[in-house]
Amino acid sequence: MSYERPGGHTISLYLAGGTGTRRLDIDTAGGWPGALCIMPQGQSSEWDITDAFRFVHLYIPDDQARRVFAETFDRDARMMVMPEVTFGDAPMLAPVLRDLAEATLVGDHMRAETAGIAALVRLYDDPRYGGAKRDGVRGGLAPHLCRRLRDQIEADLHRTIRLEDLARLVQLSEFHLQRMFRASFGISPHAFVGHRRIVRARSLLKGVEPIAEIASACGFSSQSHLTRAFRTATGMTPGAYRHRVGEGRHGTEDATA
Repeated sequence: MSYERPGGHTISLYLAGGTGTRRLDIDTAGGWPGALCIMPQGQSSEWDITDAFRFVHLYIPDDQARRVFAETFDRDARMMVMPEVTFGDAPMLAPVLRDLAEATLVGDHMRAETAGIAALVRLYDDPRYGGAKRDGVRGGLAPHLCRRLRDQIEADLHRTIRLEDLARLVQLSEFHLQRMFRASFGISPHAFVGHRRIVRARSLLKGVEPIAEIASACGFSSQSHLTRAFRTATGMTPGAYRHRVGEGRHGTEDATA
């Protein structure tokens, strides 16, 4: 397989396999599960693949990579240098790239978007690739901005909520929103949205609306997506929760009668 001066940058992580993959245009051994590859924009490469493997590719347009760099470190975007890496160690990047893959597979757009930005920031943070330093967070969001974000999230729980939209709401970059949001709410925007969706689902499960419709009303991509998230948060499935709530309600009614 050959790549001829591709547009945009590519960050890749081997999730499984990789030992049967070699890069032919430079002298390298094979890859391995957890190996990192970074191909800067315009970098041609040639590969020999002799065995099955699984990996995640994050494709990043150059203008987006430079925007994140400038907003994260408050530096001239022209100072960004995307490194070239073939089968490197990725202790900082691997967790967020795996999270990106899992979020994409279940259709969790905000979680995937958050992981994509985190991957870039961790790449820029890595001392092997420059190790730019950021100032620490001072304070958090103003109370009226917290209310604005909370109200908008509640109003939009039924649909895809994107980090870019929340950032625009308070006139911050996506990266600075994540930092300030955590300082103000104690958790990430993704975790906060996920919690509010579970809270709404628990409320709706007290009624008779079909679980598939509840999943849609709470912004989950499917009933199975709701089931996985609900079990993680509560230790039970939506159906089991509804059954327990129903039993409790009937028991109260019987005692009153």
